[in-house]
Amino acid sequence: MASGPALFDAVLLDRDGTLIEDVPYNGDPDKVRPMPGARAALDRLRAAGLRLAVVTNQSGLARGLFGEAQLRAVHTRVEQMLGPFDAWAVCPHDDGDRCGCRKPAPGLVHAVARELGTVPSRCVLVGDIGRDMTAASAAGASGILVPTPVTRPQEVAAAPQVAPDLPAAVAEILRRQAAVDPATYGHADARPAHPPGVGGRRTGTVLVVRADSAGDVLVTGPGIRAVAAGAQRVVLLCGPRGRAAAELLPGVDEIVEHRLPWIDPAPAPVDPADIRQLTDRLAAVGADEAVVFTSFHQSPLPLALLLRLAGIRRVSAISDDYPGSLLDVRHRVPLGVPEAERALSLAAAAGFALAEHDGPALRLRPVPAPPPEAGTPGYVVLHPGSAAQARGCPPELAARIARALTAAGHRVVVTGGPDERELTARVAGDVAVDLGGRTSLAALAATVAGAGALVVGNTGPAHLAAAHRVPVVSLFAPTVPFGQWGPWRVPTVRLGDAEAPCRDTRAARCPVPGHPCLGGLEPGQVIDALRLLGVTPPARPAPRAADRTTGVPAGASTGGSGR
Repeated sequence: MASGPALFDAVLLDRDGTLIEDVPYNGDPDKVRPMPGARAALDRLRAAGLRLAVVTNQSGLARGLFGEAQLRAVHTRVEQMLGPFDAWAVCPHDDGDRCGCRKPAPGLVHAVARELGTVPSRCVLVGDIGRDMTAASAAGASGILVPTPVTRPQEVAAAPQVAPDLPAAVAEILRRQAAVDPATYGHADARPAHPPGVGGRRTGTVLVVRADSAGDVLVTGPGIRAVAAGAQRVVLLCGPRGRAAAELLPGVDEIVEHRLPWIDPAPAPVDPADIRQLTDRLAAVGADEAVVFTSFHQSPLPLALLLRLAGIRRVSAISDDYPGSLLDVRHRVPLGVPEAERALSLAAAAGFALAEHDGPALRLRPVPAPPPEAGTPGYVVLHPGSAAQARGCPPELAARIARALTAAGHRVVVTGGPDERELTARVAGDVAVDLGGRTSLAALAATVAGAGALVVGNTGPAHLAAAHRVPVVSLFAPTVPFGQWGPWRVPTVRLGDAEAPCRDTRAARCPVPGHPCLGGLEPGQVIDALRLLGVTPPARPAPRAADRTTGVPAGASTGGSGR
């Protein structure tokens, strides 16, 4: 039995090229041929208690190439060969119909999630082409691409996760599901904490650690909440760059701020007196155990040594390096796992699960109302900057996006930190509200919470949006993997060149002249992405009769090409 809320409730599968061989416009059940290993893979999902659904574009209906009876016959044959599915969702339209269900639009994902009694964020979609991944992300679902000969290289590069075949995709879904369950690690009796006042908790004080920037601290939130569900008291050790984010996290009772020289990007020389002071401060916490959260390129071992010197008896961390006696729980995580899931899996390995009333999502403490200057909710927030220049939007492009959004009827609010006021003023110009340097992180969270959507690079505000379920247009520089650092479990459309030369360099400053991963974007792509997310400008007042010379611009298509 799972020790906490499951990561996924359902698996959605594309039909042609994923479940069965792709026979264009097939209305003949005799031509149905399952993909290798499909039946056994699907049976593994059924045995794990996951519900299964098919989401498929079938424009052959609109083109008159086959009828509904033929389509039903094909699907009957699919179920005879692959077993039953809990739901079928079919788009019968062609590109010109401008429907909301034809992938890459997310309509099918939303519809089938409702039919299955869940939500898109608790679904994972497996497909063979880019529009499957776009539909999944735009709905807020996870996506796994299984390429075939028709899959384009840029689709593979842009996918959040890639598997070589359907059985491998299923194995990864089940691995991710198990990774956040304490029972997987032998903690069969580990349960979420009792509600306050109903019995004792599993352990006393737990020290949790995440010593990075604000975005890193935010994505660790689910793991910290899992620890808090099984502890009487949680103390978070963070660095100065993450302090404001730490103050927004539910489950944190106390914060210890200290700059760790093996984590900080601009470290001062190691000072023995400073290290002794930190060790004494950690000892004063009186923690029964510690859970050290790190990013994949960091080592927890320097801090683990200090924790041992501070007398902390049990230490858990992710470590590829041999830890000797520094760790009691040495956890391993594959590359590319979403950072929030990575944190949840470490908490699970240490014996902690999210409370039953909680769930795998980013969350924040209540924030105040948005600043009055932002106006009524529903505006689009444009956040052009980033602490790492390589991950921000080029200023000239951001200014063009602000003008294009305003011209399309959107109200635009431009945000940025105190050191980005010149940038935000340039981007906002005379068409948008400029809040650059005028908000704390909590006020920025409130501003994002009131937005209809956020347009942002891969930086901290994207995670604020995910915590408030605000759709994101992600101008994602591929210096880090999108599947690991993209907005988590929130409707998202990714823009940018996923094959750019900066891919996987982890560069803080763009290593290629012209910022090519984002420099080639056009503002119209952002407007199209907002439409795909269902974010449209507020209705304008009808013109007076004498002025009715033009019509209101029509909504854009969410349809795609191909099947």
